[in-house]
Amino acid sequence: MLKAAIVLLLLATLVSLFSGLFFLVKDEGRTSRVVNALTVRVTLTALTVGLIAWGFYSGQLVPHVTW
Repeated sequence: MLKAAIVLLLLATLVSLFSGLFFLVKDEGRTSRVVNALTVRVTLTALTVGLIAWGFYSGQLVPHVTW
């Protein structure tokens, strides 16, 4: 369940990234939609990092590194 939430947040971050690019090209910097897309992207990224950290802390995510 946690992995699915992380993947969904990453996909939402990508959608926000490309919507910001679209607004940047279409509006040519005249509106604040690019700033709003950046705010959403930063928030989604912070939530993703928080979920990953919580997953490692709670033991639901485990590194499988052999070194």
